[in-house]
Amino acid sequence: MTGSVSLRGMTWSHPRGYDPLVACSALWKERTGVDVHWDRRSLQDFESMSVQLLASRYDLIVIDHPHVGQITDENCLLPLDRPDRELQRRAAADASVGPSYRSYLWAERLWALPIDAAAQVQAWRPDLVGEPPATWSEVMRLARAGSVMCPLRPPQSLMTFFTLAANLGTPCMVEPTDPLIGRNEGIAAYRLLSDLAAAIDPACLAMDPIAVLEVMARARSRIVCAPLIYGYVSYARDGFRETVVRFADIPSVGDSGPVGSTLGGTGIAVSARTRFPSESVSLAYWLAGEEAQAGPYAAAGGQPANVAAWQDGTVNALTHDFYRCTRRTLDGAWIRPRYNGYMRFQEAASVAINDALRHGRDAADLVDQLNRLFADSFARNGSVN
Repeated sequence: MTGSVSLRGMTWSHPRGYDPLVACSALWKERTGVDVHWDRRSLQDFESMSVQLLASRYDLIVIDHPHVGQITDENCLLPLDRPDRELQRRAAADASVGPSYRSYLWAERLWALPIDAAAQVQAWRPDLVGEPPATWSEVMRLARAGSVMCPLRPPQSLMTFFTLAANLGTPCMVEPTDPLIGRNEGIAAYRLLSDLAAAIDPACLAMDPIAVLEVMARARSRIVCAPLIYGYVSYARDGFRETVVRFADIPSVGDSGPVGSTLGGTGIAVSARTRFPSESVSLAYWLAGEEAQAGPYAAAGGQPANVAAWQDGTVNALTHDFYRCTRRTLDGAWIRPRYNGYMRFQEAASVAINDALRHGRDAADLVDQLNRLFADSFARNGSVN
């Protein structure tokens, strides 16, 4: 292969999302001659920017799974479950941490390969507390003492509601046959969220996970833990910030353990409009495979989705056991709705929750509103799978 092939990729603007792709692409060029240039967009744009628009400009796109219903309807990505890749596809499925691989399956096709595994986990400071709280009651005791933060900027507030509902054993629905959540079950989950929000700094309503972790990583921070926060492995590395933040499984509301965390993470997708489909698909599979994930991807600060990296001793040693200490939470994670129209619901529902938290709205009224927004998002698109 000559060096005439040049691919363009789009990812998100954070060391975890950008640096490992640049490092891996440099090795890929040495091996294949294929050049890859990566652009990046902000975390907020990552949630909202049109994948269809990106597919018109890029060969490779880093996406998150709630978009798969929309991108399927828009026919803007190539399915990756190709006959000539069946062995690699099976390997990717078998090596997926938690439900990461399944989250990119939609309409009986595979639309991306997981390269970054994440869910809401717990962040904590080992120099301030002997061990992370294991129960929600312990979290609330620390919160009332001023030692807890939790990111609640939309859509984080909805993600936390989802996690609490699932951990209570009443996960939210993903199809239109039922309301999002039963009224009593929704009230129970929202009251846990509102009690937490009332006990912590109101500034959390405008903070995303990175903002909270930046506070926690300050040497003089008093924040002991963030009980439900998307893990960022960068903060678990020595020297990244003033102080290392460690990560653990989420605290449990009852006796179910660390289950029900709302899945995050990213996958690598290929544009349906690429001029180099074979080269793009080859790179996507390599990026998601064991060699890259447990090697240059993890070494460059990525947060792999391949189980080989999560079990690797060197990878864990460099991150204060980030992967081993959060694995149960990832394996028990819950997949958000993915229908075409969900992203609109996510935005509106998050705003509704934050409004309720700020103004002390009645829990039942809030749950009723969430159920109306959920039903309306299906009715306006008529898309479900």
